[in-house]
Amino acid sequence: MSDSSVHSPRPVALITTLFIFALAAIGLVVVWRAYQPAASSPQNAVAENLPKDGSLAWKATPASRKEALLALREKQAKQAASYAWVDQKAGVVQLPIDRAMELIAAHYGSKK
Repeated sequence: MSDSSVHSPRPVALITTLFIFALAAIGLVVVWRAYQPAASSPQNAVAENLPKDGSLAWKATPASRKEALLALREKQAKQAASYAWVDQKAGVVQLPIDRAMELIAAHYGSKK
């Protein structure tokens, strides 16, 4: 077999690589041209189509959302600092966080 009849695979690999890059470029152009992002409203826009019962009224304005968040944080702070029954039948109670940490430290500290 002579050297003139042996062909190098390099041109075939180069042509295949260029073909793949061309297909990828065409795909990107198609996606770029066809892509239409969904129109979305800004988060601080006035809410529309709220139910009439007022269950979602806290979402209506930034001021009402801030007021609702402050009320929620106040409720959580009261819960974190008070005793209450969560499930009296099961014996589950709500403790202030400091007291719960003391009980856990005493329970696991005594096992050493």
